[in-house]
Amino acid sequence: MSKGLFITGTGTDIGKTYVTGLIVKRLHEAGVKAAYYKAAVSGNERDESGNLIPGDAAYVARISGIDQETDSMCPYLYERAYSPHLAARIEGNPVEMKRVEEGYRVLADQYDFITMEGSGGILCPIRYSGPGNPEYKSAQDVKDNFNPGKEIWLEDIIKTLDLPCLVVADAGLGTINAVVLTAEYMKAKKMRIKGIILNHFHAGNEMEEDNLVMCEARTGIPVVAVVGEDERELRIDARNLMNLYE
Repeated sequence: MSKGLFITGTGTDIGKTYVTGLIVKRLHEAGVKAAYYKAAVSGNERDESGNLIPGDAAYVARISGIDQETDSMCPYLYERAYSPHLAARIEGNPVEMKRVEEGYRVLADQYDFITMEGSGGILCPIRYSGPGNPEYKSAQDVKDNFNPGKEIWLEDIIKTLDLPCLVVADAGLGTINAVVLTAEYMKAKKMRIKGIILNHFHAGNEMEEDNLVMCEARTGIPVVAVVGEDERELRIDARNLMNLYE
């Protein structure tokens, strides 16, 4: 039976895709069938034929060595490097939960472990306009006209697929605040957090070492791994990594 894990972060550009690639690589090298999945990817470039290239998926496939087709990794691609809800509002093709779920279930029938990466931080709007929800031009429009049943936030995807989570954070200044706020929000929303990974970690740096201790103490969640600059391996036992998946 396939198991899954959702990778979220304390914000944008903290290295989720980089760390996710190392996670998938660790699983692949352990001899299990590992897959990567992401509901919506923004900021993609186009090839010579004008087709969008799924940048995050291509990166993970290259780093991890898996042979999964990139077409199965990301059901929604956008060119603009915006939150998916805004990219879709401009470019069209808003995210449909049914399609995201179906793509995940197809992989679940083929792979042992699915690592799903989120977009941005945990409070990322995936869809905020489209059929049943009018376009908006102001905060008042949002308050007056929107149908909550037509919104999709990252947490909705996590709950629909019933996935446990791993939080990736930058190890530097501000980490304690970012990790604790993310963890407290996720706990309040009944999301299961299995661990934290600190990226850009410098062993022996007194502030970063203290950040690790404080994040664990304040959240009650273990730091399961740290990742240094330009590392090519995730320093975690493969069996311990697999135990994070459900």
